[in-house]
Amino acid sequence: MVYGEFFHRTRSDDEVVKLNVGGFKQCVAHRTLQRFPHTRLGKLLNCHSEEAILELCDDYNVIDKEYYFDRNPSLFRYILNFYYTGKLHVMEELCVFSFCQEIEYWGINELFIDSCCSNKYQEKKEILVEKNWDDKSDVISMDSSSDQSSVFEKELELFDSQKFGNIRRKIWIRLENPAFSLTAKLFAISSLSVVLTSIVAMCIHSMPEFHRFDDNDRELEDPVLEVVEIICIVWFTAELVVRLAVAPSQKKFWKNPMNIIDCVSIIPFFATLVVDTKDTENEGIENMGKVVQILRLMRIFRILKLARHSVGLRSLGATLRHSYHEVGLLLLFLSVGISIFSVLVYYLEKDDELSPLENIPICWWWATISMTTVGYGDTHPVTLYGKLVGSVCIICGILVVALPITIIFNRFSKYYQKQKAIDVDGCNEDEPKEKFNDLPYFNIRDIYARRMNSFISSLSSVGIIASNDSTDASSIQEMEDSYN
Repeated sequence: MVYGEFFHRTRSDDEVVKLNVGGFKQCVAHRTLQRFPHTRLGKLLNCHSEEAILELCDDYNVIDKEYYFDRNPSLFRYILNFYYTGKLHVMEELCVFSFCQEIEYWGINELFIDSCCSNKYQEKKEILVEKNWDDKSDVISMDSSSDQSSVFEKELELFDSQKFGNIRRKIWIRLENPAFSLTAKLFAISSLSVVLTSIVAMCIHSMPEFHRFDDNDRELEDPVLEVVEIICIVWFTAELVVRLAVAPSQKKFWKNPMNIIDCVSIIPFFATLVVDTKDTENEGIENMGKVVQILRLMRIFRILKLARHSVGLRSLGATLRHSYHEVGLLLLFLSVGISIFSVLVYYLEKDDELSPLENIPICWWWATISMTTVGYGDTHPVTLYGKLVGSVCIICGILVVALPITIIFNRFSKYYQKQKAIDVDGCNEDEPKEKFNDLPYFNIRDIYARRMNSFISSLSSVGIIASNDSTDASSIQEMEDSYN
């Protein structure tokens, strides 16, 4: 029978359709499949060409009138049962993901799952979605860590086409990776010590014992602290200049947040010098003292320089960068709770003269320290109903804060471990090569050939082997060929 004769002839309801699904053969009545015309098998009955049939099945035998599908035969039994009963049933041992893909392939909606199996199916599917979300988070964090390594390797390749590339590469690696060598560790320790010294000096400068004023009540710098400040600024400036000079790409250098922090940490010092100079030259400038105080306050950015030498701070930054959804959710929960409880406690406390919660802004402060479980004790409700609302506020605050914190902590732990692995294993490509260059080189094949040549020559000299030069040479060549 040819295709045209088969496709255009009419079919009766009692006619059977032969199906072969992964070796599982079954004959199904035409009227059974017609009950669900929107499914794959239902659409197959309305095909009138070979191309249309092969779009729905993997193969078709015209002689045996058999449709072949390369699918899982065990799962097809549940599909076949659906055509007979009109309901889908999911067994406990079935994989939800595979079953979902299978019914999607056959064009069957999940709504046909019977009520006895629907709840279990949805629970398993939700668990699968949560697991896939966790796996996706791991992949994202792994990709970000691997991207950092690949970016650094690409930066090292840029030195090959630059002037003094070899020297700049060595300096750049030692500045960027403290685990590369002993000199890199010493530089990192020195830089960290200078940063800590600068922070300590800034803290000491705020103590009243070190405040000095001139006759015009202008604040003077302590001589010792000023020397320490100059030394730290010289170090920071020199480090920034060296990093900028040996950087493989100036454009990428300024895109790095750590380099921007280095630049911002030294700007207040030079800006203060300019402001002090103008203040000295022009006594009529007002509010110059406040400008100087603001510039000195910007020294606090030096604390961020610790992130260059701290795996934990870098991991914290990466965690916040990739967990902004969870952080935003936490802030949203807190904002809603603070708004609700501040208004409630205000209307319960406003009529009491002894209550410090006399307006809503003060109630906002009270709700904030209560929901975050800080509890300074400077403001608190005094009425019975106010205290009940306060108790509910504290309990809700604990629940709200605890919900996203677990996700953020788990992500921080993953980033911390991977960042440590990058710091330990990164940038060690050149060091093993230099070590292996000092090792002696031996060609075992050549040594073996020379030893055998001398051995056979010694046998020939004592008459054990006939002194036939051509034979000896050919035998040696055969031995070398067999060895190779």
